[in-house]
Amino acid sequence: MINDGCRVTTRRTRHSTRRSRPKTQDYFEHDADIGVIGRGPTLEAAFVAAAEAVFAIMAEPAALRAPPHAPPCQGGDEGGVAFEFEEPDLELALVTGLNRLLAEARSHGLALCRFQLQRQGLRWVGRTWGQPWRDDLVRGTEVKGATLTMLSVRQTAEGWEARCVVDV
Repeated sequence: MINDGCRVTTRRTRHSTRRSRPKTQDYFEHDADIGVIGRGPTLEAAFVAAAEAVFAIMAEPAALRAPPHAPPCQGGDEGGVAFEFEEPDLELALVTGLNRLLAEARSHGLALCRFQLQRQGLRWVGRTWGQPWRDDLVRGTEVKGATLTMLSVRQTAEGWEARCVVDV
């Protein structure tokens, strides 16, 4: 048997008999994932817009401001959840940052809706705000993670665009 990394073939001697075996592996197509795009005048603004797009899939941003007794999503610079990571590659930084935000949201039980991000060389430093999930907050589609599929971060004539596919 030879495994060339992509397929497995069997060498047969002249005395072997050819037998039909059931296929044990196959592939299928699906359209279950969602592509997100963030645009902004700066790289950081495009990443923030992409984060807003991701978390808007899970909860309607306007619903996070109501009811009146709930803490406001658009708070000041105090509070929130701080996060940071290192990534020199801009495209991988987008995926890493989005996945870090998803992890923070899960670990703190928050529906996130406000984001702040600064690039400091290879280091990215941010803060995010949200509200705890409430009974009256309608949950949208859960985003499991950002993927490398259709990943692109590029400067455009209007500013920056950051896009990827998220697994739902």
